[in-house]
Amino acid sequence: MISWGIIGCGDVAEVKSGPAFQITEGSELVAVMRRDAVKAADFARRHGVPYWYANAEQLLANDAINAVYIATPPSTHFYYTERALAAGKNVYLEKPMALNLAEADAICAMAERYPTSLTVAHYRRYLPAFILVKELLESGAIGVPRSATIEILQAQNNPSIIANSEDNWRVDPAVSGGGLFYDIAPHQIDLMTQYFGSIRSASGASYNQTKINACPDYTQGSIEFENGMIFNGVWAFNVSEASSCERCMIHGSAGRIEFSFYGSEVILQQGEASKTYHFEAEKHVQRPMVEAVVRYFSGDQNHNPCSAAEARIVASVMEAFSVTPENL
Repeated sequence: MISWGIIGCGDVAEVKSGPAFQITEGSELVAVMRRDAVKAADFARRHGVPYWYANAEQLLANDAINAVYIATPPSTHFYYTERALAAGKNVYLEKPMALNLAEADAICAMAERYPTSLTVAHYRRYLPAFILVKELLESGAIGVPRSATIEILQAQNNPSIIANSEDNWRVDPAVSGGGLFYDIAPHQIDLMTQYFGSIRSASGASYNQTKINACPDYTQGSIEFENGMIFNGVWAFNVSEASSCERCMIHGSAGRIEFSFYGSEVILQQGEASKTYHFEAEKHVQRPMVEAVVRYFSGDQNHNPCSAAEARIVASVMEAFSVTPENL
């Protein structure tokens, strides 16, 4: 049995991930921690969790726990990961794995040094829609893949794809690492590496066009993959609501795949023929990933669902895309 403690039982843990630890076979949620004791107690009461704490050290000292889900903002990922691994716990770490590439490298070193396991929560690679895209690419449904583009445009005052939170920590670079781009781009970049393999080079730039906070609100980047694939992406959080969109298009020598990262359809275009695949939304969106992590932590599967080394690749691309004009 994988017995979990959650460090950071906030909005993400409420629906997207937390309940998955309770409904997955071979898994149980034993304890939660949040610095606000009243909110930690409330989460535990509503979700039927036996223990709650306002101090992470107390949670880590609970011998009934053998795995920890770290769902705090990125600024504390390094610290809590080190403390959890040192306490002999397996770690499931939220994305982005760290505040910056230097911390990501240090976490990779930790993963090698400690005997317990560490998996990073790039959970979209386990969702059926994105598995289908990988299968279509590998089957040659669009011939030889040539290029991929991502366009994420969100309204400045109402970015609909950003998770709600009580405070606006995502636009504080000291806490988030780099604004809203750092919050959502890890999923998209991770999927591109899953689809197209090793990276030859990555470059980009980030701009603070509106200057309403300290974080960039416009990021663009390009990746050249070892297999010749070219990727281009734009993440803008300063457009009108009418201009909002989010989509990915993959072009090949014999067709095109189009999909949304937050929708329920994948469209395959082959010549004049078009086929649309529909998917039901997963209420607890991390459940498929959590199921894989439980199998890995328990020894029922050998493959790490997302290793620190894999997540480190994403961190390196994000850092390459985050160069600001004064550092160009």
